[in-house]
Amino acid sequence: MYPYIQALEYTYTIIDSEATSKLQLQHYLEDYGDFMCLGEAKGSDEGLNLILKFSPDIVFINLNDQASDYFRMVSELYQYIKSIPLIIGISKGKEYAYNAIKSNFFDYWLMPYNEFDIRKTILKLRKQFPKEQANATICLKSYKDFHYLNTQDILYLKADNNATDFIMKDGNCISAFKTLKHFENQLPENFIRVHKSYIINTDFVTRINYGKSICFIKGQKTQLPFSKSYKENIDSLKQVLSKNAITPLN
Repeated sequence: MYPYIQALEYTYTIIDSEATSKLQLQHYLEDYGDFMCLGEAKGSDEGLNLILKFSPDIVFINLNDQASDYFRMVSELYQYIKSIPLIIGISKGKEYAYNAIKSNFFDYWLMPYNEFDIRKTILKLRKQFPKEQANATICLKSYKDFHYLNTQDILYLKADNNATDFIMKDGNCISAFKTLKHFENQLPENFIRVHKSYIINTDFVTRINYGKSICFIKGQKTQLPFSKSYKENIDSLKQVLSKNAITPLN
């Protein structure tokens, strides 16, 4: 069994001397599923080395430690790399906000962490810098065991209590110790939620029966139900499939 999934992650590093705030931030980011920590640093020199070594997408900096050193570190980055990571400043007050704007920070958070602020930043990040979804490979990890899945080979996902089963087109079933909700926003756009227990790969849908509220999957005898709460997703899928289908004239 594989405990969690990482697909098309945004990589990040944290520069913060406070262990508690680092753990809190990682805890919040874990809820989104598509963020992977590459390392932590306690100061500007260590942080600069970490950025140059791993080239993360995002760098979180607790400015309350040594704000002037951190702003100098961000300016120094331009000497060494062409693509500067997105910088998110974190502070207990607004006194560094102006310098953060001048330094082209992507965002600025006030402590203690606010779930709503974090969610807005994450959504803005995903909108402005989406990860390419085509031919995505998912890595299911368990300790030192890595299992790679091509999303094009996934027929559907099925909830199994607090785990999720990945049903593959070759007949295999691979499980992960996370809920279906955990994966809902991590998969490519061709995956949609149709039921509290199912997410389907729309590329394999061959029939939609509204009378019985079921979907048919290519090559599968199993008929997957869809519920009223997700009917809007089914309606959108029907429109896409009908638009691309050839309809014979009567």
